[in-house]
Amino acid sequence: METRRDGRKPDELRQINITRNISKYAIGSVIIAMGETKVLCCVTIEDKVPAFLQGSGTGWITAEYGMLPASTPERSLRSTSQSGRSQEIRRMIGRALRAAVNLRNIGERTIIVDCDVIQADGGTRTASINGAFCAVIDGLVQMKKRNLITLPVLRNCIGAVSVGIVNGNKYLDLNYSEDSMAQVDFNVVMNSKGEFIEIQGAAEGMAFSQNELNELITIAKQGISKIIRIEEEFLKNELQILSGY
Repeated sequence: METRRDGRKPDELRQINITRNISKYAIGSVIIAMGETKVLCCVTIEDKVPAFLQGSGTGWITAEYGMLPASTPERSLRSTSQSGRSQEIRRMIGRALRAAVNLRNIGERTIIVDCDVIQADGGTRTASINGAFCAVIDGLVQMKKRNLITLPVLRNCIGAVSVGIVNGNKYLDLNYSEDSMAQVDFNVVMNSKGEFIEIQGAAEGMAFSQNELNELITIAKQGISKIIRIEEEFLKNELQILSGY
């Protein structure tokens, strides 16, 4: 089995580290590192919902996403407006989180997750989803302590990872050098039941077969299973609290 430039096997994840309680004022906060990619995820709560949910008794989860100026080798401009890419990613994060939480049981409140990329080395959107999920779980525990939610509030754990074809090789969890050369790349989000929440993918300069698609999805599914196990271990006490035991 061939190895990659960073020494990993084709189906090997980068090392994952999660550090919690980063922000004093956020109800839940983590920094997640997947390899050299690092994202700060902070959760805040608003006692209101979008207009289309007012009076429904149902809550909402939304996300913001941005790259800090020094997160890449060349400083990027700090912008007050959301680029098309950022809007796409924040919507992806929001969809993933809403699939994980029973929104009716949080009441008419909005959970907002801010995902700020501190350091980018590929896979920033999938790292954001994984970190955001952990931060939201911490936030839900705090909401339970304040009697703001009804159990059960968690549907399933979720995880996300990138996968792609680079020089004919199928790789899991692409770093930037791999992603920049990929002929095919996908971002996959799944839950702990093995169900899909989102699949984003495209070819660049070549087409891919259904067999290749199936192989990529299989590799992604195996990687996400490992990510969810890491999350479940990291969140073991919090998941127990939210289960009502």
